Amino acid sequence: MKATSPLEQKFEAAMFDIYKRAKSEAKYSATIFLNMLNGRGGLATAKTLINAESQSQGYTALMLANRLDLTVEALVVEDRRWASLFLPEEIAKALKRLEANQYVVTMRN
Repeated sequence: MKATSPLEQKFEAAMFDIYKRAKSEAKYSATIFLNMLNGRGGLATAKTLINAESQSQGYTALMLANRLDLTVEALVVEDRRWASLFLPEEIAKALKRLEANQYVVTMRN
């Protein structure tokens, strides 16, 4: 499902931004992530990745590159603007995954 509300549209733009930044800054081309974004939209992609039983290959690649700041989990947890798009349980899952990998959360907004 594609973004419908203005907030969802901004979130989707932020998702495309972390894709671009991962490619340019971490030299990681997240092809599967990009396909998910184009096919499902930003919010559905984020919810799928956050609610997965285990971390994605992309998450692992960014962790190995020491760039967890470019993950969907960090985007959702660190920016309060997106909180209303997610259930509290989803935000908690994202935070737990980041903390399990010793990532220090930095609130941005």
